Amino acid sequence: MQIIKINFLVSGFISFMTDNHSEIHLVSFNVPYPANYGGVIDVFYKIKALNDIGIQINLHCFNYSDRESIEELEKYCKSVTLYPRLLKRTFFFSTKPFIVRSRSNKQLLKNLGKDNLPILFEGLHTTYFLKELSEKRNRNIVVRTHNIEHKYYFKLADAEKNIFRKMYLYSEGLKLKHYQKILKSDISVAAITKNDQDYFSLLNPDTHFVPAFHSFKKINSKVGFGDYILYHGDLSVSENVKAAIFIAKNICSKVDHKFIFAGRNPNKRLYDLSKKNNNIKIITNPGDDEMNEIIQNAHINLLLTFQDTGIKLKLINSLFNGRFCIANTTMVKNSGLESLCIVKDSWKEIINEIEKLIVTPLELSEINKREQILLKNVNNELSAQKLINLLFK
Repeated sequence: MQIIKINFLVSGFISFMTDNHSEIHLVSFNVPYPANYGGVIDVFYKIKALNDIGIQINLHCFNYSDRESIEELEKYCKSVTLYPRLLKRTFFFSTKPFIVRSRSNKQLLKNLGKDNLPILFEGLHTTYFLKELSEKRNRNIVVRTHNIEHKYYFKLADAEKNIFRKMYLYSEGLKLKHYQKILKSDISVAAITKNDQDYFSLLNPDTHFVPAFHSFKKINSKVGFGDYILYHGDLSVSENVKAAIFIAKNICSKVDHKFIFAGRNPNKRLYDLSKKNNNIKIITNPGDDEMNEIIQNAHINLLLTFQDTGIKLKLINSLFNGRFCIANTTMVKNSGLESLCIVKDSWKEIINEIEKLIVTPLELSEINKREQILLKNVNNELSAQKLINLLFK
């Protein structure tokens, strides 16, 4: 099977660069390597893109779990500083959200206060010292919003079965809804979707759309036919579990074609359903290369979500690597990528579309169309320049 690889030719010259305007602080909610889930994927490839256009980055990361390796990050950053996340039980009773209060290490404030360089805060999570830093000096600060966080937490609460975790998620959502008013400060906001831009513009008029950063520089889709229908993602996250179970119950059980569910830590409920449908295969914790190969070899990628917040990086991944993409409206609305997907919302419509596409080869003309639209809408170099314009305005 021939693999079509089309290099992006980024037109125009990325204007920038003076010696005085080439260094920033970037504060990340987590160590952004390995880049193996949505939020850190955006941060890691943002760091690489900024480095590519000559920006020196002083990276500040909150370190927890097992993400202590910084050697890869040091290739792209002037400095990397790790801070422990303060996981104190008393913070659950704080008026500030736990995801913010637990990232209130005073050493970060001290380090950011040593100079007047622009600061890029990644997510509301990292903004505990935002007001203090924005009021003390006249310095450029940008907050990158990865989500409308309180809506995200409310949706997680709705999908959660454990009553205690449901209560925590709902409480955190209420705190985040109140806390987001901090974005009214004299700062800029870089929203990850156009929907989020519309929302945050009501809080801060200086809000701009900066698309998600990602790992892809060329289209790797294969022409012709694939071998199965795919749903992929973090299969332990309630949002993805809900979509996967919907597919298994309403689609897999009603057609004869082979389905693969691939991703991190599959939920037990999905395994139980796979035993009832002999056309379902589950691939657990594939590495990046394996996942890309799984996406490439699928004939149809099913891109369904019931949560309308943030960017779905699986959409970008599937369009760069996969063949046909069937998505629901919630997945693609205002993404600029709607025309590259077949948009269907009911399971009956999805099944009808599967039966049409399963006998249809992906043509080179469709890959060429993707190249043009993806270049315009999710281009790392152009997104990096947008951030630079905000950080050094």
